[in-house]
Amino acid sequence: MDAARYYGQEDIRVEDIEPDSVGPEQVRIDIEACGICGSDLHEYTAGPIFIPGDAPHPVSGVQAPLTMGHEFSGIVSEVGADVTDFSNGDAVTANPIIYCGTCPRCEAGEYHRCESLGFSGLAANGGFAENVVVDAEQAIPLGDIPVEYGALVEPLTVALHAARVADISAGDSVAVFGAGPIGLCQIQALRAAGAGPIIVSEPRDERRARAEACGADVLIDPMEEDALEVVRAETGEGVDIAFDVGGVEATYNQAINSTRPGGRVAEVSIFEEALETNPNDLVIPERSIVGSIAYQGGPRSGEEFGMVIDMLEDGRLDPDPLITDRIELDEIVDGGFEQLLGPESEQVKILVKP
Repeated sequence: MDAARYYGQEDIRVEDIEPDSVGPEQVRIDIEACGICGSDLHEYTAGPIFIPGDAPHPVSGVQAPLTMGHEFSGIVSEVGADVTDFSNGDAVTANPIIYCGTCPRCEAGEYHRCESLGFSGLAANGGFAENVVVDAEQAIPLGDIPVEYGALVEPLTVALHAARVADISAGDSVAVFGAGPIGLCQIQALRAAGAGPIIVSEPRDERRARAEACGADVLIDPMEEDALEVVRAETGEGVDIAFDVGGVEATYNQAINSTRPGGRVAEVSIFEEALETNPNDLVIPERSIVGSIAYQGGPRSGEEFGMVIDMLEDGRLDPDPLITDRIELDEIVDGGFEQLLGPESEQVKILVKP
């Protein structure tokens, strides 16, 4: 089968490989769609970060080259001998978390904090392929939503989890720094939680327009306006909670300083390099900051994923403003990664359709 394989920085090759075999507790998913994520872009430009390069991943036993793609959906085409919850023809997405099951965090049920945390598509073969094999525990039924939308469940669940980690309450004022794919998902999750006003800072025109379609109340072009001045003009002393989804030094520091005294910051980004910040911006106003990684995994794989699927079914979340293009697998580098990395690109979420 054809698969997009990661070899190293700026080295992704579409190759003909042998499909993985299906174990007793696994399923094979024929891929309908797989989204290119910001994490994939980080691996492409600055990796390996999550992808094991020098040694196999301690849980999966896989290292580069591997098949990328962790935001995928499709149809079950083969089930292992011990699998009873799925049948051929079932429409599913997958929770890509890989965990050891034995470290203190796993024993506490916090599988997404595993000391050997990995993801299908980053630490095991993923969805930029004609099919992928995952543990049946990872497969999540899609209910009545279109199969293609299942590829958006993972990034929307990242945003839902971040909102929960940040302890969002209805009526909280919020600022979101960055309106890329996760930023747009974050806006929708915050709107669904009843937060408002939602203030969004994003330099690209197309992404600001999509932020408005996702539920933003106030839009800031940080290239033309002082984001902190706008936030204070709208709120008085700052927002209750800020979300940094930009992942650069400027957005990190702006997120902190956009909150009121006693406010909170949720850091949702993965950084390519260290940054400079002033801890007094946290200490003196008694602000707090919390990191948010992924979503629940392990035996609870379907909990937050299921919440997102329910919200897609009843219309509280809408994936359409996120999708900007659909491409074939052999276009993934030039038509996918390079397009998303272009400084003037209007692309947000590109779905790869093997």
